[in-house]
Amino acid sequence: MIKNFLLTTFCFFSLCVFSQVRDIEGSVADKESGMPLLGVNVIVEGTSQGTTTDFDGNFILPSVQEDATLVFSYLGFKTLKIKGAGQTQFDVKLESDTEALDDVVVIGYGSSSKRKITGSVSTVNSQSIQDLEPINAATALQGTSAGVSVTPQSGAPGAESNIRIRGVSTNGNSSPLIILNGAQYDGGLNSINPQDIESITILKDAQAAIYGSIGANGVVLIETKRGERNQSAVVSYNTYVGLQETTRELSLLNANEYVLLTNEKYANAGLDLPYTNLSQINNNTDWQGQVFETPTVISNNVSIRGGSENTDYSFSASHLDQGGIVAPDKSNFKRTTASISLNTDVRDFLNVSANVFFTNNRSQGINSFGLGSVLFNAINIAPVISRNQNNLDGTIDLGNEVVNPLAQINNTFNDFESNRLSGSFKAELEYVKDFKLTARYGFNSSKLNNREFFPEFNFGNGKVFNRPFNQVNLNQQDFYDYTFDLFNTIEKTFFDDLDVNFTLGTTVFRAHGEGLFASRTGVPRNSFQFADLDTAIGVGDNQTNGSFVSEFRRLSYFSRVEFSYLDRYLLSGIIRRDTSSNFGPNNASAWFPSVTAGWIMTEEDFIGTSDFINFAKLRGSYGQLGNDQIGNFLFLSRLNGEATYVFGEDQSLTEGQALGPLANPNVKWEISTKLDLGLDLEFLNRDLRVTFDYYRNEREDLLIPSIPTSGIFGTSAPGSLAPTINAGTVVNKGIELSLNYSKEVNDDFSFSVNYNLSTVDNEVTQINGAPFLEGGQFSVGQLPPSRMEVGLPIGYFYGLKTDGIFQSQAEVEAHPSQALLGATARPGDIRFVDVNGDGAITQDDRTYIGDPIPDVTMGFNLSFNYKNFDFSAYSFANLGSEIVRNFERDQVNVNMLSRRLDRWTGPGTSTTEPRVSAGATANKLFSDYFVEDGSFLRIQTISFGYSLPTEALKTVGLTSVKIYAKVDNAFTFTEYSGYDPTASTGAPIGGGIDLGFYPLPRTYTLGLNVKL
Repeated sequence: MIKNFLLTTFCFFSLCVFSQVRDIEGSVADKESGMPLLGVNVIVEGTSQGTTTDFDGNFILPSVQEDATLVFSYLGFKTLKIKGAGQTQFDVKLESDTEALDDVVVIGYGSSSKRKITGSVSTVNSQSIQDLEPINAATALQGTSAGVSVTPQSGAPGAESNIRIRGVSTNGNSSPLIILNGAQYDGGLNSINPQDIESITILKDAQAAIYGSIGANGVVLIETKRGERNQSAVVSYNTYVGLQETTRELSLLNANEYVLLTNEKYANAGLDLPYTNLSQINNNTDWQGQVFETPTVISNNVSIRGGSENTDYSFSASHLDQGGIVAPDKSNFKRTTASISLNTDVRDFLNVSANVFFTNNRSQGINSFGLGSVLFNAINIAPVISRNQNNLDGTIDLGNEVVNPLAQINNTFNDFESNRLSGSFKAELEYVKDFKLTARYGFNSSKLNNREFFPEFNFGNGKVFNRPFNQVNLNQQDFYDYTFDLFNTIEKTFFDDLDVNFTLGTTVFRAHGEGLFASRTGVPRNSFQFADLDTAIGVGDNQTNGSFVSEFRRLSYFSRVEFSYLDRYLLSGIIRRDTSSNFGPNNASAWFPSVTAGWIMTEEDFIGTSDFINFAKLRGSYGQLGNDQIGNFLFLSRLNGEATYVFGEDQSLTEGQALGPLANPNVKWEISTKLDLGLDLEFLNRDLRVTFDYYRNEREDLLIPSIPTSGIFGTSAPGSLAPTINAGTVVNKGIELSLNYSKEVNDDFSFSVNYNLSTVDNEVTQINGAPFLEGGQFSVGQLPPSRMEVGLPIGYFYGLKTDGIFQSQAEVEAHPSQALLGATARPGDIRFVDVNGDGAITQDDRTYIGDPIPDVTMGFNLSFNYKNFDFSAYSFANLGSEIVRNFERDQVNVNMLSRRLDRWTGPGTSTTEPRVSAGATANKLFSDYFVEDGSFLRIQTISFGYSLPTEALKTVGLTSVKIYAKVDNAFTFTEYSGYDPTASTGAPIGGGIDLGFYPLPRTYTLGLNVKL
């Protein structure tokens, strides 16, 4: 009886217990893509009971209490807690945690968290790159990173961009160092598929001292996309097609207006009128309309990414085909890329990885920027000339440069191809706990093949483009470089409060190049089809050949130590020693130290955090970096000059070689001293982030070529030059401000607003051996328009200052004479200012009349997400810069801008536009009449997308499909009268001069992104 009672009682309690537990199962997937997630941790809160999801994202947990809470956690995703509430089936969607993913920042030879960064760093993430989806990855930096200026070298397909970080500091190479997956990358960013990029990080201050001699202009660190661990293969296909057009056509004179003003020019000079019968004007050619077209751009990209527990992998391939808005048959760009990435844990203590990229670029190009370019001719050729008039004999004289731009296009033949293989291989060995040894080998190998053909053609009597015989030019160049890094990293915590990270290593870099070039005439049938050296049959002086070999090496040692005490006091020190083959034995090596510090103020009890302020960090950095970007072996004398020698009794002349540029055995490094003070703040539950910086960069010992020397050194001989010496100092200083507000209002709606602003004050503080340096070009035969001079910005514009228009002969006579400028002034001419007060206007009255460096740059970017819809807009602006209008030829019969219709024709008619005349005037001399305000606001990208519901896609085996429409280079608001206010050669001395810039196209795009 007792036995039966105990058995009954046991069964009762057993039933009660078992009724409170049950087996549960479910699946976990990415909320955005719908892809199943492998390896998600599923834990019963407060217990050790748990499991992980399998390859299909499924999991099973036996015997779980009904009221238990399940915790789902996965790297890169927000942790999710779900109350059991008697459920047995769970289909869970995890949201990506962009904040967690963005928290890790690459800083060179390692990484750090944003919380502990003590330097000035900007990051562009993959989401911004995806929104912009630029053809050139450099475009993704425009307006997204404070202190970074990006200007295109041309709007022609395949053109690269000039990247400047915190201003122009040197008269030489101002481009930043590019590091791709840890290895130095000297190829243009247009050779990298933007859809392969995971993030771009810019080191702007002394923190870049870890790169020593090559980090003085700043460092751009690019990390490419990898697969994700514990994830089945994700196949993505992205494609878009776009239609391009010019954003602007200049307002030029039509045929009637042209004839009117041309006759007036001749009448004002007392000459016979060229057009006496206006009824016989048969042509009114819109030359801009003839050369501008609306070509397409097409892109296709496929990628496969995924991983297992110990390995992740990535493969991608892409093809881009872009036509030019000027002559797309002769101006186009094709880029084909392929990349492979593999990262695996061979053992718990050993990780190996490899990244390999191949790029094939093929392009054709026209003369797109400069005097004599296609657009230069389209602007200046007379509208009364027929589009079919290839030879301009018998038409009005336009000078020896202006030709029919359509004939110029038809006679342009070239083919440029480059094949580039880049990559890096890395092994990380944790040989003792917290001690890691890293070995990395990075390489770049490129082969360039260029072919140009100049057919025999006559554009008209005396034209500089005439070819009395045809010619083919071939050029083959091979470049190879490698970087080998070996460094040891130690991460230890002492006394529970002091975190120490110590890195010590060495880097070896070698670059080698060689090339062959040759030209030959006599190409059969005057045809590009037969343009090759073996088919050309020409003889004589025009058959040339040559070659070159270049070699450069650098050996470096570096060390960095980082301290974090109580997670609030941060200190970092860097020292690097570089030895460069560009300098002689006395100066080949140099040390580059830096120190950075930070204080996380909100960790202090007397400050703390609140609902309003969540984070505050004060930081500062100070250090030195170097620059060795000059010609090779300038410290040695080389026989690369020209000379004529006399030999024998007959005193015969023999051509030979002589010393080239004079050697300077004491040439040494440029030194950049960088100071930065910054403040990082986070407010309102970390939704609002504010970053403020003050910076000062001083570049000393500028490597300046051709400082004048005594004639006894023979520097006037052919091929000889004055030596390159350390002879200048430039200072840049300013502030940077970044504001970012991101908010997830609810499950359906989120938005982000970003604004950044930066200023730069540039000043040359020293030049040794010369009062100034000159550069740039204005018109033909005029003095250089740009200067580098103490007390003024580098590359400022130096010309005559104007004071309106002479309205009467009395005003002319009352003003200092302008006759020494080459012509006696008359009413209607420009009145120049007697700057030096000597009573006469001469070239000595030239002065500062503007500079191309903007005072302020800004970026303003918006993004919204509502349910399955997304919208983004990116914009940037430059304020306070000037630009030189230099695309107007000063010949008598060329066309003119329509602004000349407002010319002076009598007293009071104009105070800004001078009279027109076929006679001699000083109006064409470089002055502030040709300098315009270059400020602008550009709406860079407007994008609108729609993602199809994931539930509807499952039936067809897709995880996500997005359709989008986008406009690039949508609007530019500016007062500049040229094609584009960013027109510039990019030269430190001579930039900001518009020689007939190929405009950036506006592109309308439809795209499709699909994931399997």
